[in-house]
Amino acid sequence: MRAHEIISKAITDGREAHGVALVAYVTAGFPSMDAFPTILADACVHADVVEVGIPFSNPIADGGSLQETARQALKGGATMHKIMHVLRELDGTLAAPLLLMGYLNPLLAYGLDRLAGDAQAAGVHGVIVPDLPLEAIDMARSLTDAGLATIGMVSPVTSDERLKRIAERASGFVYAVTSVGVTGQQRSDQSQITGYLQKVRSAATIPVCAGFGIRSKQHVDALRGACDGVIVGSALMEAVGEGRAIGPILQGLR
Repeated sequence: MRAHEIISKAITDGREAHGVALVAYVTAGFPSMDAFPTILADACVHADVVEVGIPFSNPIADGGSLQETARQALKGGATMHKIMHVLRELDGTLAAPLLLMGYLNPLLAYGLDRLAGDAQAAGVHGVIVPDLPLEAIDMARSLTDAGLATIGMVSPVTSDERLKRIAERASGFVYAVTSVGVTGQQRSDQSQITGYLQKVRSAATIPVCAGFGIRSKQHVDALRGACDGVIVGSALMEAVGEGRAIGPILQGLR
């Protein structure tokens, strides 16, 4: 089974088992590189897919909580080289497929060809690059040629024509941002979100996962039936920052 098929299947299986799949976001290197492997493994036990966030100094789509995690991770010495080393060490031991979520600048600095090979070697199944526009998607050809899933991102202001094109190019799942803004903020009106997600699902032939502002079981329950999966990040990393385990939080969201 190819990497993008493994991601799609994990989302579909999670939806069938729980009504909606759960995708967890973990900032690599937060609160420290030493703690990161345990936190990642815990997330993989309780989520269907896990995003490994690559810390960056200018994360334009992230709210204050995730910006702070990235700042602390960078201050603590988190680098692409160290992160990939940890993932290689953990390969074959984690209970859920992994995605790398990183902004284009640090990925280019690391080298996309190098990243493609290292991600494959570390058992990574796909990538999310929030600031890589559709028009420049060929820049990531080395990643797709390596068989990695490339998650397409859309928002409520994405035109119907652009939505169709992104859905056609995406693999693994389509990431449907539920509000215009950054992660962790208050969500939009539920009826508007439901209608928007229905439009995304009608354009996509792969699963659709909703993200941004999903912080509670009530939020998750409200999206059952409207999408295939939900993505939770800020609430989890805030808990980690407070010294709490994320396993019980993910269980509670179920």
